[in-house]
Amino acid sequence: MPDIVPADVRSRMMSGIRSKDTRPELLLRKALHARGLRYRLHDRSLPGTPDIVLPRHRATIQVHGCFWHGHDCHLYRLPASRPDFWAAKIARNREVDARSAAALAALGWRRAEVWECAMRGRTRRPFDSIVDECEDWVRGNDPELVVRGV
Repeated sequence: MPDIVPADVRSRMMSGIRSKDTRPELLLRKALHARGLRYRLHDRSLPGTPDIVLPRHRATIQVHGCFWHGHDCHLYRLPASRPDFWAAKIARNREVDARSAAALAALGWRRAEVWECAMRGRTRRPFDSIVDECEDWVRGNDPELVVRGV
């Protein structure tokens, strides 16, 4: 199926989508800060440049968009226009995520993933429960946490 907008308009639209400081990320950061957790943002010295890095707890948190990371939820659907391009792009994103997770674990960092569907859409959870789960994980010793929609 052909795209319904010209290529230059689509390019401008796609370039406006942020990879840092997304709304779900900002909400989670603010809530964690209010609970006394201090962090660094987008530490480029770590594999995968995690969204939130808590050095004191040796923990990282990635806030993933379900579309961009190919999550198996209702928020992800492969676009009808240029499906080969999008399938390859999202597969590459998933490969990079897996490599980054393995590299962080090898360096002794704990890793959490918070998926967009946990905060938005029909499977969203109460926001306080997400923050509670993240805070408990950060203050605990579990090596991994995955927060997804119900």
